[in-house]
Amino acid sequence: MQDSSLQDAVVAVTGAGQGIGRAIATAFARQGARLVVSDINGDAAQATADALRELGVQAEALRVDVRSPDDNAAQVARAAAKFGRLDVMVCNAGIVQVKHFMDLVPADWDTMMGVNVTGVFLSMQAAARQMLGQAPRVAGAPQGKIINLASIAGRMGAGPIAALMAPYRASKAAVISLTQSAAITFAPKVTVNAICPGIVDTAMWEKIDRDMAEQTGAALGQSWQQRIAAIPMGRPQEPQDVAGVAVFLGSSAADYMTGQSINVEGGLVMS
Repeated sequence: MQDSSLQDAVVAVTGAGQGIGRAIATAFARQGARLVVSDINGDAAQATADALRELGVQAEALRVDVRSPDDNAAQVARAAAKFGRLDVMVCNAGIVQVKHFMDLVPADWDTMMGVNVTGVFLSMQAAARQMLGQAPRVAGAPQGKIINLASIAGRMGAGPIAALMAPYRASKAAVISLTQSAAITFAPKVTVNAICPGIVDTAMWEKIDRDMAEQTGAALGQSWQQRIAAIPMGRPQEPQDVAGVAVFLGSSAADYMTGQSINVEGGLVMS
């Protein structure tokens, strides 16, 4: 369904070269938004932008390492230079690692926190600098919206898998906390919310399954099937399931929401 509040809105998405990020960018494009998409893989970002243009919208692409303040500033600057503003910032870029708690080395921790936490922080900061200085598109509405990608891994004990994903889980808990801090900092001018996906059928979960097999001796696909079996909705999550919630949070329907981290995971975590 088309939401007129997103027609011609300017949306930036990090980590848009594949998976959830690409699905979110596509969902906003289908609402008539104008996009600036980025990825650490510049060719993947360009491929996403090319696909978005085929949907009839304007789209810009650039390579961004979210750990770089300059790269984050460049994405926001591209939006402002090309389209005059930035209405929605989706901080999606992230990585995952499967490794036993006692085998982790400082570099593992630093890499995970650098991308998943510092990257989100810097993307939010760059977006907020633009949003706080611009007028709202509609009188009385927020001047901008920030949407972070966290995870249910940042909420729950996770059972045996926790021993193999400690830095990832800590990073996503930090994103939830950062979302709340930023929401308080920028209210009422800019809203900040997060999405907590569950078991999403993407290349990231393919990597998790391979790494779990290597770490535990399980057969390929076994970890994936075990996780799916626990989902009350009876199927793995698709990137589009996350994208729909992102579109809602970016639309006028969510103008009065801020500081929330929304579980979208088929019933794995009920609260």
